[in-house]
This record gives sequence, C-alpha cells and structure tokens, in this order.
Amino acid sequence: MIAPEVLWHSLDRFAAERPNKLALSDEEGSISYADLPAEIHRRAEHLRAVGCRCVALALPNGREWLLWDLAILQAGLTCVPIAPFFTPQQRAHLLTSAGVDTVLGMAEDSAELQALGFAATSLGWQRAPINVGIPQGTAKITFTSGTTGTPKGVCLSAEAMLQVADSLREACSSVDPQQHLILLPLAVLLDNLGAITALLNGASIYVPTDTGLQGAQINAPRLLSVLLQSQPHSLILVPQLLQGLLQAADAGAPLPRSLRFIAVGGGRVAPSLLEHAAKHGLPVFEGYGLSECASVVSLNRPGQNRPGTVGQPLPHVQIRLAEDGEIMVRGARALGYLGEPPLTVDEWPTGDIGKLEDGYLSILGRKKNQFITAFGRNVNPEWVEAEIAVHPAIAQVLVYGEALPVNVALIVPRSSAFRVTDIEQAIAQANSRLPDYARIGPWLTASEPFSAANGQLTSNGRLRREQIIEHYQTALLGLLTEDIAL
Repeated sequence: MIAPEVLWHSLDRFAAERPNKLALSDEEGSISYADLPAEIHRRAEHLRAVGCRCVALALPNGREWLLWDLAILQAGLTCVPIAPFFTPQQRAHLLTSAGVDTVLGMAEDSAELQALGFAATSLGWQRAPINVGIPQGTAKITFTSGTTGTPKGVCLSAEAMLQVADSLREACSSVDPQQHLILLPLAVLLDNLGAITALLNGASIYVPTDTGLQGAQINAPRLLSVLLQSQPHSLILVPQLLQGLLQAADAGAPLPRSLRFIAVGGGRVAPSLLEHAAKHGLPVFEGYGLSECASVVSLNRPGQNRPGTVGQPLPHVQIRLAEDGEIMVRGARALGYLGEPPLTVDEWPTGDIGKLEDGYLSILGRKKNQFITAFGRNVNPEWVEAEIAVHPAIAQVLVYGEALPVNVALIVPRSSAFRVTDIEQAIAQANSRLPDYARIGPWLTASEPFSAANGQLTSNGRLRREQIIEHYQTALLGLLTEDIAL
C-alpha cells in the first residue's frame, strides 16, 4: 500500500523542480506547484484547529474542491463527498449516518442543515462531533446507491486510494499525460482518484465548474469549448459522454489533437462505440472498477489494449473467476460499509460475471441482472443494451426477457426529432451484431426518461431494473402476441 506521505513528498519535489507549473486551475484562477504544499498545509491546520473530524464536501467542481479534499487528507480527517445529484433526503441520510460535523459548500441560509443541528460558522456549517463507529483509518466515505434509494457508505483508507492512483499513474506512464481535464463530478470516486493520479505525475489539472454536463444532459457546444480551450492530454469519460463527443465529431465539430489517454468506465462500453472512437483517432481505453475496491481494478493501456475487454488488472490487483464466473478481486479494498462490521475478507466478490483470456478481463454483466429466457439461454442485459445504446436515436434502454420466448425492450429516444423508423434501425443494427437468443423483438417507448427523480435510476446513473420492470411489466408483456407467447 502507498502511504499518504508519498503524495506529500511528491508535491514537495514538484514544488522544487517545477515551481511555476500550474497544479490546479479553474475559471476563477489557479495555483502553482510552488504554492500548493503550503496552501494544503494551511487549510489542514485550520481544520484541525476548529476541531473537525468528519468533513462533507458539497462544493461544485473547481480547485477549491480539490484543495479542501487534499487538506482533509493531510489533516488525517474523514472526507465525505456529497454528489450534486443526491436528493435532500439522501443528503440528510449521508450527513446523519456518517456523523458529519462540518459541511463545506452549502448555502449560508440552509434550512436543510439547520434542521440537522448545524450552525453557520466562518468555515462553513458545523455541529458537535458525533461518534457513529466509522472504521479506524477511514479517509473517505463514498456513497453509492446501488439498487435502493438509500445511499450506502463505502469506507476507504488513504492507503487504498493512493495505491490505486499510483497504479493508474504507472498504467499511463508511457504517454506521460501532463495536462489533465476533469469533467465528471469530483464527488464521484472515479475522477476524484483521477485527480490524485495527475498530481502524483506532476501534471496540471484543469477542473472547470461549468463543463456542459447537467445531470444526464450534455451541452455539447460548452463541452467542446472546454475541451478545445484546455487541450488536455488525459481525461475520464463515461460511455454516454463518449458517445456524445463522437456524435459531435460526426457532425463536423473539431476535437482536440492533444489527447493521449481517455479512460472510459462506469458502465459497459459496446465494441462498436470503441471502433467509432478509433475512427476519429481518439485514444480510448476501457477500464473497470468498483467503489469497494477503491475504484479502478483493471484497465487497457497503451501497448496493452484489447478492445472489447476492460484490460489487464492494475499492478496491485489479482483477479480470479469463481465457478459461476463471478469476478473475485484481491488488492486495495474498502475497510467496510458504514454502520456494518469491518470487512475481514481478503478477496472481494464483485457481483459481476466475467471471463479472462490471456490476462485480459471481459465483463459479461451483473450476476443478479442476468435473466434466463424461455429457451434456457442466459442473457446479460447490459451487453444487449450497450449494443443498442450506441445508436444516436437512443438515450436509454432496458432489455427484459426472464422466462420469455423473445426479449423485449423499453426505449427512451434521445429527442422527439427521432422517429419510429430510427429506433427500428437502431434495434436492427444491434440485432445484426447479436446472437439469436440475445436479439430484441418487440419494443416499447417509455412514458418518460429513467431518472433518479422518478426512482428508475440510481444516483450514479444505473438502471433500477426491478422498479422499471414493475412499472412497465403489463405494457411489456402486452407486446407478446399469442403466436410469440406460444
């Protein structure tokens, strides 16, 4: 494991070697490597002086977010990022269950915080420390919704997170990215560790507040403007964001020529989407990870890239497959879940089904999402959905086929401009790439987009399948004609 001192020593070294190089910048300003160590130390001392123990970050993306995150780490406190897409009820659960005593970034007149016993101070919002039994050594609690509406806190040590960040630095060392752009919310562990990775490499990080991303909506002109202005060497994308960039490129929008390493994760990536990226010359590398393993577990990388897989395990990780195909991981892992006994297992059962070939890992889908058709064939819906979702007409899709003679689909079109024939084309193209037992038959347009607000998405954008299927089951089964049902 990598001790936090490695990060502080690295920053001190960069302050001496490259004092004038920008470390962090946003629309409002910047800080150089020469000034970064002292600024982190100043904030860390302030946090200690006012008695903080568990600090929640509710700031928008920007250098302030990263400066406070680093200060909390240096002070040896626990950081609790608050994702911008959490509801007030989810925020209240997070603050209560983690025993947060300090909140940075919420409005000065927040009735929401006052109701939880917080009072406004010169630092932010504070209340008396609360002991909730956080595992010893917890540096960060990252909340993930899973399939229920109540976020679940995953407790991570500084050593585990820094081990992952150092492995990521090594994975992209051959292209030496020195300009890193942050587009995803820093409250999401993936890009949070991406920032630490960039700092370990002495890179400049640009972290704009306005990236053109508003929830599930993409302001393509603003996003392209940020990319062209910053000319990054590296960035992290989710599949939907990559698809949006490629659609813009297809329409003639210029993409930065500076890119050396684009990591894509957070959801299944269809091979056709990777092929599309390659045609535009984008250096896209798919990876895989989960919060319980401190984010990234495996990653394709320059010189070791096999599209269609999520790459080889990072240097600190060992992977094996259980008898049923479940991916089992050894390496950096969580200390435990908030409110539960500390974890004692050395090997983490991911809940994902995969396969290993020549050391490269492929993800077939979630173990619990797999369904069995009426013909006894096992189908991972994520695989089929990824093939359909690459079409520009499709914003969201759910595939269902448990005990059915044919698979059915629930479609959310990207906009009202797309017609029925466009959706039929998307399905036909996907079916041409799928074996017969995985192909889509009848389909239905959803009455509204899947979202966290209507309970059909988790807070990090994954489908709540049980809720969606329950809501639409009568309509979906109504698609089956008598001939098909027989």
